[in-house]
Amino acid sequence: MRPLRYSINTTLDGCCHHEAGLPPDDESMAWWTERARRVDVMLLGRVTYAMMAEVWRRPADGRWPGWMGEREVRFAEALDAVPKTVFSRTLPAADWNAELVRDDVVGTVRRLKEQPGGPLSVSGVRLPVALAAAGLVDEYEFLVHPLVAGHGPTLLAGLPQRVPLELVDRQELRSGVVAQLYRPVSPRAPRSS
Repeated sequence: MRPLRYSINTTLDGCCHHEAGLPPDDESMAWWTERARRVDVMLLGRVTYAMMAEVWRRPADGRWPGWMGEREVRFAEALDAVPKTVFSRTLPAADWNAELVRDDVVGTVRRLKEQPGGPLSVSGVRLPVALAAAGLVDEYEFLVHPLVAGHGPTLLAGLPQRVPLELVDRQELRSGVVAQLYRPVSPRAPRSS
């Protein structure tokens, strides 16, 4: 079964808004670029898809904008290549190497996980809550920035149940950012007396 990983930037207080002041440095951009290269399919909700496409999609003329340096171009090229499944009932169409799915988020993701291939990735705010609530997220990967935002959307807000996790990997970046990888802890069978 293909694993599904939820990966996102977050502050120490759990804020995961892209405008929370999480400026990428060379090392974290390289980290995200490598993650994008390892993914077979990205799962995106409407808001995350629109935001990412606006910034990271290759322009129609084929030239990257002047604000992009080498690190941003490498990341954009990696994202461009990844097939995307976009979940939205209101988006009229999806391009950027994307398939649009209007209904049955949980069923669609279950089917994607059962297909042969490599890892699936999800990012964003709302879609990961639905997938975590359905028990479909196999790994939680957070790039934790040394910053307290004090406002904004937080990780998995509205999740209807607790998800016990175990830390399986941790990597400190020179900038003070810490990459943390967690997996859900399987419920243990009750002991018999």
